[in-house]
Amino acid sequence: MHPLAIFQSLVLLTLANGAPVITKKIFGSRFAYPVDARIMFLDRRPLFGSSKTIRGVLVSILITTTGALLLGLEPKIGAIVAGAAMAGDLVSSFVKRRINLPSSSQALALDQVPESLFPLLACRDMLSLSAADIAAGVGIFFVGELILSILLYKAHLRDEPY
Repeated sequence: MHPLAIFQSLVLLTLANGAPVITKKIFGSRFAYPVDARIMFLDRRPLFGSSKTIRGVLVSILITTTGALLLGLEPKIGAIVAGAAMAGDLVSSFVKRRINLPSSSQALALDQVPESLFPLLACRDMLSLSAADIAAGVGIFFVGELILSILLYKAHLRDEPY
């Protein structure tokens, strides 16, 4: 196990997934252009939904890249973590729209696993993460994200407690 690499990964995952939430609270609907441009899929449901914005993706990449620098990592690691986390979030949203869950609804595991697994897999070589490190990172992120979401909700930084 590589505790430092797991810790650094978890910090970057938290930044990548948290930055869009905080940005939404600060800016509201300003500059919030949907990633899917409101395109409907073949099932006539939104591709991802209006809560997945270009602003969120860009802020996630910017903040996480800066976070990587502050952790003494290469900035590209932060950018890759953020990009892969946002890709995982989009996959989750796509699946949730297909099973008819509304935007911003909770789907336990589907909301946490892709957002953490994709980035950890994408950075495994750069951070020397083993399969056990990745499994530990996903598990810790899963539990931590649930706790942090409740805390952000109580602090009025998140609209829903999940």
